[in-house]
Amino acid sequence: MVYREPGDPGEHPSPIWSVLVLHGPNLNLLGTRQPQVYGASSLDDVNMHAVSTGRKLGAQVECRQSNAEGELIDWLHEALSKFHGVVINPGGLSHTSVALRDAIASIRIPTVEVHLSHIHAREPFRRRLVTAPACIGIISGFGAHSYALGLWALIDYLERPR
Repeated sequence: MVYREPGDPGEHPSPIWSVLVLHGPNLNLLGTRQPQVYGASSLDDVNMHAVSTGRKLGAQVECRQSNAEGELIDWLHEALSKFHGVVINPGGLSHTSVALRDAIASIRIPTVEVHLSHIHAREPFRRRLVTAPACIGIISGFGAHSYALGLWALIDYLERPR
């Protein structure tokens, strides 16, 4: 699934940054899957909020979701030539996927990992993140707002002088 919101003549008519937001396995079920853990917002709600937040920050945001690890990796490889940064919620793959971690590290594009739930307050296996060390930072526990916080952190990072 790819989600893009039509351009808005409001803030930032010419986005400075291009950001890819990736959602991993089972995130297509947001709003119905364990709402007590992941919240009541649907994936479309999360995407609309991400695009709107990006626009306010001067970024064009493209959102994609896949249940397939290989497709997420292909999209990360594609990001190398199309995007300035990535916000990713790898879902359960964050705890297990060395291949996804290697893809994030290989593209060398600033990437922020986000999680809807407070992973450190959940089961012990969720506290181990294989993918996070390849990212510039992680945000977890703020529900759908984790994406907006991730975008804010990513844009702030991109705008810092180097």
